[in-house]
Amino acid sequence: MAKKTRAAGGTPATAALTAAGIAYTAHPYTHDPRATSYGLEAAEALGVEPARVFKTLLAQLDGSLVVGVVPVSGQLDLKALARALGGSKAQMAEVAAAERATGYVAGGISPFGQKRLLPTVLDASALEHPTIFVSGGRRGLDLEVAPDDVVAATGAVTATIGR
Repeated sequence: MAKKTRAAGGTPATAALTAAGIAYTAHPYTHDPRATSYGLEAAEALGVEPARVFKTLLAQLDGSLVVGVVPVSGQLDLKALARALGGSKAQMAEVAAAERATGYVAGGISPFGQKRLLPTVLDASALEHPTIFVSGGRRGLDLEVAPDDVVAATGAVTATIGR
């Protein structure tokens, strides 16, 4: 099997967007290893309002992994996530399970280029912005992309899942 190749500094997320023909802008920044809120760190480092920077979170929904993408300024509403995907009960996934399923490290999980496509919900607030910022697949890299392109690339549904 041929090995996947990426441009220097690229990630599976940037490779997936490029392969899909989706326009994005990469915004690297210097990650502080002491940071505990990766999304708020990105917003501050990039000078972007936190409502436009989204975090990618994994949850267990009725025994299967799913993805919720919400603004870093808030939290994921697990009941709303379950409703959006027609499930009954959701809980946050273990970090190790999220990392194994996506191929990314916590704090760098991107909605794009994951090992396997998981059911995804993008918070409806993303549609209020012409572009949003999501993790580019590593700490210290965010990708600016149109919300409709997030939906197209991930097969996401949109719903109010943040609080």
